Amino acid sequence: MSPPSPPSPPSPLSDNPDPQPSQASQPPQASQASQASQLTDILVSLRDRVMGVSETVLSTVDGLLVVADAETVHPESVAALAAATLGVSRRIADQAKVGALREVVARCGTGHVIVLAVGERALLTVVGDDGLDMAAFQRESPATVDELTNVLAADVAY
Repeated sequence: MSPPSPPSPPSPLSDNPDPQPSQASQPPQASQASQASQLTDILVSLRDRVMGVSETVLSTVDGLLVVADAETVHPESVAALAAATLGVSRRIADQAKVGALREVVARCGTGHVIVLAVGERALLTVVGDDGLDMAAFQRESPATVDELTNVLAADVAY
């Protein structure tokens, strides 16, 4: 008889340190893998729908990587830097009394970096090339944020 395998670590966004399966027949590892797959599919879908989106990183507000659709950037570094960017930008918005922060856009020499809040506990970083269709991004990003929020909420619903 072999010893039981150790429990899998909780998702970075889980409020529950000892996660229970979302469905009685699904082990926690499968549930977490399924959630990661759903989140990645949402990121890929944004890239497919908006011309110029090249990479995306979903992370916690404290800078931990959740999932990424990225080939050239280092997702863990982007996650940490985006958390700092969002934190400072929220403070600026608060001090300026211009309402809740929706996004931070950095227009760079050969592209864009956009950081969006995903609920209160996560953020989405989007890297776009110089041809990023900002109108399409503005149109598509709210639905993407809603989808991500819904999948992440299921992680803490039990």
